[in-house]
Amino acid sequence: MAKGWNRQSQTRSRARGAKVRVKTARGRKPSSTRWLQRQLNDPYVAEANRLGYRSRAAFKVAELDDRYQFLKGAKRVVDLGCAPGGWLQVVTEKLPETAQVIGIDLQEVEPVPGADIWVMDFLAEDAEERLMDALDGPVDVVLSDMANSATGHRQTDQIRTMALCEAALDFAIKVLGEGGTFVAKVLQGGSDNALMTRMQQHFKSVKHAKPPASRADSKEWFVLAQGFKGKQSS
Repeated sequence: MAKGWNRQSQTRSRARGAKVRVKTARGRKPSSTRWLQRQLNDPYVAEANRLGYRSRAAFKVAELDDRYQFLKGAKRVVDLGCAPGGWLQVVTEKLPETAQVIGIDLQEVEPVPGADIWVMDFLAEDAEERLMDALDGPVDVVLSDMANSATGHRQTDQIRTMALCEAALDFAIKVLGEGGTFVAKVLQGGSDNALMTRMQQHFKSVKHAKPPASRADSKEWFVLAQGFKGKQSS
């Protein structure tokens, strides 16, 4: 698979065509109409439907891995906030059948072959212990696409998303093996210096990335920390 963001041009070229216009229906808000029109004309949505992915978000983790190759050679992966399962689909496609893949989410997720999916609150008191007991060994990759429901208040949303990112990082530091990778969603302006400094203490490389599948008008970014230094850094 080619490195870089080549998947973007491939996806767009497959889904080109006349744009669909959606008329405002009685009872439908203009914002809903705009959302529906964007969905119908989104090449990533069209390609996700063609390939059987559960959401366009699958391309985000696929494009990140195309560029940074963090799934290469991985044997154990944990996906926090895995609904609706698109990231798990990509992970299980790229990993061998012998790999251990665990996904966790608050809501029910349709089964993904090759993945063990738990319905559980990651912030529950016993969640980390239960996950750690289930793991066969050190984890190679911890993914976090966890997000709270948007409140519409930018600062509140940033604080709540950052709290989830910090919880995911705490877990990653406990379970990652040396050289492991941590990937988490953050909001623009929400990854504060303290969090970045902490990741730099534990990982050899820390960077922000916005894959092409993440809409340009979205405040969403991803922080990618590679080369976990091991338990001694804790």
